[in-house]
Amino acid sequence: MLTGTRTLWQAACIALAGAALIATAQAQETVKIGLILPMTGGQASTGKQIDNAVKLYIQQHGDTVAGKKIEIILKDDATLPDNTKRMAQELIVNDKVSIIAGFGITPAALAAAPLATQGKIPQVVMAAGTSIITERSPYIVRTSFTLAQSSTIIGDWAAKNGIKKVATLTSDYAPGNDALAAFKEHFIAGGGEIVEEVKTPLANPDFAPFLQRMKDSKPDAVFVFVPAGQGGSFMKQYAERGLDKSGIKVIGPGDVMDDDLLNGMGDAAIGAVTAHMYSAVHPSALNKEFVAAYKKAYSTRPGFMAVGGYDGIHLIYEALKKTGGKADGDSLIEAMKGMKWESPRGPISIDPETRDIVQNIYIRKVEKQDGELYNVEFATFEAIKDPGKTKK
Repeated sequence: MLTGTRTLWQAACIALAGAALIATAQAQETVKIGLILPMTGGQASTGKQIDNAVKLYIQQHGDTVAGKKIEIILKDDATLPDNTKRMAQELIVNDKVSIIAGFGITPAALAAAPLATQGKIPQVVMAAGTSIITERSPYIVRTSFTLAQSSTIIGDWAAKNGIKKVATLTSDYAPGNDALAAFKEHFIAGGGEIVEEVKTPLANPDFAPFLQRMKDSKPDAVFVFVPAGQGGSFMKQYAERGLDKSGIKVIGPGDVMDDDLLNGMGDAAIGAVTAHMYSAVHPSALNKEFVAAYKKAYSTRPGFMAVGGYDGIHLIYEALKKTGGKADGDSLIEAMKGMKWESPRGPISIDPETRDIVQNIYIRKVEKQDGELYNVEFATFEAIKDPGKTKK
């Protein structure tokens, strides 16, 4: 009887060991990506664009790369950095993800950075735009943009194109401060004058009282940075306060004129000039295909956040191809450094030293075409690195 029991026990152990081996093999064959995005709250449009773009890319390119199955685990941090940190920890420890990605705002990206370092997990930033982000962990790579890339260029453009006095309105957190500092440095160096400077709260801002102050300062233009998702309410209040009728132009980085929300802004947005890395009417064959596919899938046009997500998942796929499916952090980060490709926004690359994006910046003007509003590009500045790092 004892012998029979021992035999059964040994058989059970062998079965459990076999199951464990199968589970391990299956785990090794799957690369899990934790996608942390604001799917609700004030930046929900950012999260939805990125999530849509990632789904579209996987639909187009399949869910297997270098022999590995790709699994996306989506988490909604509702733009709360404490949520981001907790979710990143759960994804790394419990879900055993190989990569964390997304990050709608800078505080979210910074909250996850120490966990990426501790876990040696690549953190692919698809949205947040403060210069310092990639410096916070050697495992961070960015596929979106930095505010300094666009704000320096619009500062130079404004000074050279008859704009002498500017009032500034920026969200009071790190990207707003980056945008303001970069713009002021270049605009003032070009002979311009700042006549009013306003910072608005990031959460639930009411722009109306600030806009009255700006109107009273009689500038030639208002330089605006608000995060993607807030541009619509800014333009609504800009029109309600009559700034559009008083000849005060809107200039800034492109966040305020996000393609995702532009059509809802009304004719008050016509004539706004911004510098940015993407427009839905960027005139390349690849972009036309991307816009058509995105519209077919989601019945709306993509904005710049969608492109950050689309390129982010592309970078992950190409890195896995390069490593032959090896998904450890050091191998993936090394593969990502210096990578170059043609994006719907134009040619881009990952700076091998900073792990930040290098890309064209376009000057665009809002125009109406076939009854819809678009950011029409009219000047190109090629292969712009982040000025926030190049000065160091």
